This record gives sequence, structure tokens and C-alpha cells, in this order.
Amino acid sequence: MTGELGTVSQLWRYPASSLAGERLDAISVAEKTVEGDRLFGLVDADGEIARPDREARWHKVPLIRTRLSEDWQLEVAVPGGGWLPAPDPESDGAVSAFLGFEASIRPFGAQHAAPDYTGPRTEARYAKAPIHMLTTASLSRLKALHPEGTPDPRRFRPNIVVDMDPVEGGFPETEWIGRKLAVGDLLLTVSEPCRRCGFTIIAQDGFDNDPGILRNVVRHNAHNLGVYCTVDRPARIEIGALMRFVD
Repeated sequence: MTGELGTVSQLWRYPASSLAGERLDAISVAEKTVEGDRLFGLVDADGEIARPDREARWHKVPLIRTRLSEDWQLEVAVPGGGWLPAPDPESDGAVSAFLGFEASIRPFGAQHAAPDYTGPRTEARYAKAPIHMLTTASLSRLKALHPEGTPDPRRFRPNIVVDMDPVEGGFPETEWIGRKLAVGDLLLTVSEPCRRCGFTIIAQDGFDNDPGILRNVVRHNAHNLGVYCTVDRPARIEIGALMRFVD
């Protein structure tokens, strides 16, 4: 039994944790997660990794843009600045000046740094997340609950945003735990709801700080928005790919 649910409207990867993501026309999903996702971290002078969800001094971090070059090297840009290679003293200086304290970008492992990089590395706060999926139906439900807010997908850092009709009174993907999905040629199993944190409140380019976003997610959907999925069959997917149940 199959049933079409919607089409992919946005695709994202996040080369550096907590920094702005990179919106793409296509992504390649490997056996565990999106290729190029969360390869780097941002740390302070003591080596403590950025925590925008918990510490106000890190709240400007999501305004720092990231991208991967054609040869898979990280580049970053602070507001008003151009693209700079990272990790690198020049980009660390730009990031530090923007944040107002010493900070540096470090790879999570040797394989993610440039061949000539000999600097320090860091460790991710969490195990690398599986695929994070979010539907426009859930965003519409949140908007209905919080009309003055802006439930922009960037608040929630999904890899895949699926455009689907609103479901009155519900956050549909939260009900799909355990079900299998096909997104184009990609096969996924919906494994668990995505529990939200204070990152969802933080202002980014185009929307303001808004505690009401998290308050309504907590109140109306048990702290969750979107779902995590494990990969059953890796594939490359593009904008416009159809999503359907596979039973």
C-alpha cells in the first residue's frame, strides 16, 4: 500500500554545527546522514563548543553563513563580509570580531580538514543526527497556534522540508513513527520525533527572537516538531521529489 504525501520543497545541509545551513537543489544521503553535514564545530578560547541554545553570547552564531566548495572545503561568511576558507586564521579572526570574543572553527575529524591543516580538532556535542524531516503542514499548524510568529524552517534545521497540505489540529509527521517513507529513490524509516530546544527561539536573518515558537511546540506537541529518520536505502534527491508511504 502506498500513498503520496507531498513533494520536497527545501533541502539543507549544515557543514558546521550551529552556523547557518546551506540550502541546495539536491543532496546526497549516505548510509547514515546527508553527505557534508555537520563536519565542523565552533569553539571559544577554552575549547568549549558553541551553545546557542543555552548561552546568549552564542546567539549571533546562526547569522554566520557556511558552504562547502566544489572540493569539499568549508567556507564561512560573517554578515557584511565575503567568503573565507575555514579553518583558517583569517576566518577565525572575522568570526571572533563578529561575536566579540575569541572563537575558532575546528574540524570534528582529520578527514574533514584541508590536507595541510595541522591545527586542533574538536568533538561534536551529540552523535551525528540521522535525517531530519519537517513538513509544511506542521509549520502551518504552528503558525495557526502562534499567528504573530514566524515558523521559518531555519529555526528547526531540517535536512528535508516536504510541502504537504495542512492537517487540521495536527503535526502529521509526529504520527508516522515506525513508518517507512520513499522520498524519490531514498528510503527512510521514521525513527523518533525531534525534540526542540532553545535554538528555535533565536533571531536569524529575516526573523526576530521569539520565545513563543518554543512555548507553543512544548504546549501543543510535547516539545516536538519534525522527525528523525534512519536510512534504509541511500540516494541522491532533488527539489520536487515525491514522498510517499511504503508499507
